[in-house]
Amino acid sequence: MSEQVDLTDTADTRPIKIMYVAEATAHGGRDGYVTSHDGQIELRVAMPPALGGDGRGTNPEQLFAAGYSACFHNALVLVGRRAGLDLSGSAVAAKVGIGPNKARGYGLAVALNVSLPLVDQDLAARLVAAAHQVCPYSNATRDNIDVSIVLS
Repeated sequence: MSEQVDLTDTADTRPIKIMYVAEATAHGGRDGYVTSHDGQIELRVAMPPALGGDGRGTNPEQLFAAGYSACFHNALVLVGRRAGLDLSGSAVAAKVGIGPNKARGYGLAVALNVSLPLVDQDLAARLVAAAHQVCPYSNATRDNIDVSIVLS
């Protein structure tokens, strides 16, 4: 059974102190490559076939989905640990969609699917709502793009 989580809250989420800065550079836009300052990332990027490309590389939406799912999962584990809970076996999957918007540009939509197999649904919903307040990706996207979170 899946349950939709209420995500309404609008606190000031800007950092008061920068603890880490990631640096990456794109070469060639969506048909080129991306690198990180520290050499950990060196990836070919390509338009996916659904957008007219050859799909012979990753794309920004996949990278965003990977980042958001990892970050949200970490926030979830942190919230669980603060509550004295073991969230072993938990996972977060992200889907990032892209499409045209009304302003003649493009927009994103995110769907997170959270699995907390050792936690009852009511507690899981509270943990997910708390993680959504902690996660920097959630804070950055709040009120900017549609983000839905489903417990499975």
